[in-house]
Amino acid sequence: MPMPSRLTPAATAARLLALGLFCAPLGTLAADDTAEAPLPQVTVAGERATGYVQPNSSGATRTDTPIREVPQAVRVIGTQQLEDLGALRLADTVDYVSGVARLNDFGGTWDNYAIRGFSSTDMGFLVNGFPGARGYNPTRDTATVERFEFPKGPAGAVYGSSEPGGTINIVTKKPKFGTRNVAEFSVGSRGLRRGTFDSTGALGSSVAYRFNAMVEEGDSRSDLLGNNRTLLAPALTWLVDSRTTLNYEGEFLRVDTPLDRGVINVRGVLGTLPRERVLNEPGDNNMTLTSDTHQVTLERTLADNWRMKLGASYKESTFDGNYTEATSLAADNRTLNRQATWRQLPSRDVAVQAELEGKFTTGTVGHTLLVGAEASRLWMNTEILRSANYPIDIYNPVYGAPRPDATTRTSSSDERQRVKAVFVQDQLSLSPQWKLLAGLRHDDYSQELDNRVAKTRTSRDQSALSPRAGITYLPNEWSSLYVSAGKSFRGNNGTDIAGNAFDPQRSTAYEAGWKLQTRDDRLGANVAIYDIAKTNVLTASDVPGYSVAAGKIKSTGVEADVYGQLDRHWRVSANLAYDDARVTKDKTLPSGARLANVPEWSAGVLAMREDTLANGKRYGIGAGINYVGDRAGNNADTYTLPAYTTARLTSWWQLTKAVRLAVDVHNLFDKTYYTSSWNNLYVMPSAERSVVARLKVDL
Repeated sequence: MPMPSRLTPAATAARLLALGLFCAPLGTLAADDTAEAPLPQVTVAGERATGYVQPNSSGATRTDTPIREVPQAVRVIGTQQLEDLGALRLADTVDYVSGVARLNDFGGTWDNYAIRGFSSTDMGFLVNGFPGARGYNPTRDTATVERFEFPKGPAGAVYGSSEPGGTINIVTKKPKFGTRNVAEFSVGSRGLRRGTFDSTGALGSSVAYRFNAMVEEGDSRSDLLGNNRTLLAPALTWLVDSRTTLNYEGEFLRVDTPLDRGVINVRGVLGTLPRERVLNEPGDNNMTLTSDTHQVTLERTLADNWRMKLGASYKESTFDGNYTEATSLAADNRTLNRQATWRQLPSRDVAVQAELEGKFTTGTVGHTLLVGAEASRLWMNTEILRSANYPIDIYNPVYGAPRPDATTRTSSSDERQRVKAVFVQDQLSLSPQWKLLAGLRHDDYSQELDNRVAKTRTSRDQSALSPRAGITYLPNEWSSLYVSAGKSFRGNNGTDIAGNAFDPQRSTAYEAGWKLQTRDDRLGANVAIYDIAKTNVLTASDVPGYSVAAGKIKSTGVEADVYGQLDRHWRVSANLAYDDARVTKDKTLPSGARLANVPEWSAGVLAMREDTLANGKRYGIGAGINYVGDRAGNNADTYTLPAYTTARLTSWWQLTKAVRLAVDVHNLFDKTYYTSSWNNLYVMPSAERSVVARLKVDL
C-alpha cells in the first residue's frame, strides 16, 4: 500500500493562506465596525504572565489562585517556553517539568506519562477543567494550547477519579477582541512539513472569535513510517451583558499515523538492532485517529464577589486500522513472529459541570468558597481481530510477505461508565501570612461491561469520598512554605472469583514544600518532598486466571523546579527529581520491584539568551540538556532501560517587526537511547538528530 502523498511547502502554504483569507477579513471588518467605541475586556483565569512565570493557575483548585498560595507544587509551561522549545506536542515539554516520566505511548499514538511514578492516563488529562483523555485520543498538539498546567499531588477532591501523582490541565487559546493573524511554517528533517494559522478578533461590539488550523506531515524515526495530521479549532466568546459571558470552543483533529512499536530487546540486550529498524510491514495502512470536541461554558457574575459557571463538554473519538505487531521471538533469537491486528475503538464522552464561587469574610477570616456538581457518561466500544502468525528476520528483514487476514476475534466489548459528584472547597485567608485550603468531593460511579467474546455482562455501583487539606505560610512577599495531604481513588476493572466488583484503588499522599516567586513575577521556584501510597492494586489471585485487589505501590521523592528571567538577557528553566517508586506488595511481582519506565533520577535545563544585533534586530539563542536515569523495562523489573543524556539547540532572529525565523536542532549529538518500553518486544528508540526551521509571520 503506498504511503500517503506528501504536501509540498507550496501546498502547505496554500492551505493555510486559504484559511487565512477566510478568517483574517473577519477581524479586519470587525475592527472597522468597532473603531469608535472601546471594546469590553475579557478576563481569562491565569492569563497574566511574564516569561516563564505564571503567577496564577486554575488547574489545582478550579479557582484563579496565586500559585504561591496553593499548598502543592504547580508547574506551568506557558506561551514563551512553548515558543522557545518550538514545541509541536505535549511530549516536547515534559522533560522540563520535574518528576514526569515517559510511559508506553501505544506505538506513538497517544500521550502517557507518569507523574511522581503514577500514570496520568484517563482523568490525569484535563482540557479547560473537563475530562480530556477518556476513551482513545491522539497525542495533544500545541496549535491550540495557551499553556500546560502540571498541578502535582492528588486531584480527587476537585476532579474525582485520578492518580495521586498529579494532573495535566491543558488550557486552550481564547478569543480576544484585539485583531491578530499569525501564520507559521516549519520544514525539517525526516520530511517534516507543518503549517499553522491563528486568527482572533472582534465580530461586532460583543462577540470575539478565534480560529486555529494546523496541517502537518513527515516521518517518525524511519522513512518507512510516515504520518500526517490535520486540526481545525473554532472558538467564540459572546459578552451577553455586563455580567454574563458565553463561550464555545471546538476542536477537530485527524491523525493518520503508524502504530510504531519500536524495536525489541534480544537476550536482554538493547542496541543489537539499529534504531531505525522497522519490524512491522511498511505497506500497512496507517492507523486513523480522530477526536472531535465541543465545549460550552456560561459564566455569570451574580454579585460583586459571587460568580456562577455552567459548562458542558462532548467528545467523540475513534481509533481504527489494521497493523502488524510482534507476538514472540523464536528460540533462534532472530525470527520474530508477528500478527496482523485489526482494531476499531470508538468512544463518546459527555460531561456537565456547575460551579458557584463566592468571596466573603467571617470575622477576620477571608473565604473563597467553591461548591459544585458534576455528571459524566463515557461509552467505549472495543473490536479487535488478530491473524495467524507470520515471521520476519529481525537482522535481515524482507518486507512484503503475504499477510494473513485478521479473522480471530480476541476482544469485543461495550463499556459504559457514569459518574455523579458533588464537591466543596474553601480557601481561607486566616491572615496575610497564613492560608488554609480544605476540600471534599463525593463520587457515585457505575460501570457496565458487556464482553461479547466471553458472553458475560458485569456491572458495579460504588462510591468514594476524596478529602484534601493544606496550609501555606507566607513569611514575606516572595516566598511560601506549605504542607498538604489528600486522598484519591480510581476504579478497578473486572470482577473477582465470586463475580463481585473490585474495590477501587485508594491513594494517600503527603507533601511539603517551599516556593519562591519574585514580586515582579520574573522568577519562580518550587522544592517539594512527597510520600504517596496506593492500595487495592489488582494482582494475581491464588486461583489461576483471577485477580484480587490486594497489591500496594509506594512512591517517595524530592523534586525542584527553577524558572524565569535571570536578567534582561537570560531566562532559564531547570528541574531535578528523585523518585523512588516501587511495588511493596504483589502476588507475582517481587516486593521492591521498580515501577516500569520511572527513573529514580531525572533532570533538565533550558537556557535562553536574548539580545540585539548591531542593526537593531532582536535575536535569541539557547540550549537544552536532559538527563533520564536508568529504568525498569517491564513490570517485573527483569531488564533495564539505560540512562541517557540528550542535548538540543534553539535560536531565533526577528527579521522584521512581523517576521521571525527560528532554527532548532534536536538530539544534537545524534545519540541512540530508549524512551520507554512495554515489554521485550516493544521498546521505543530515539530518532536521529533533526533540524527544524520555523518561519512565523504576523499578518
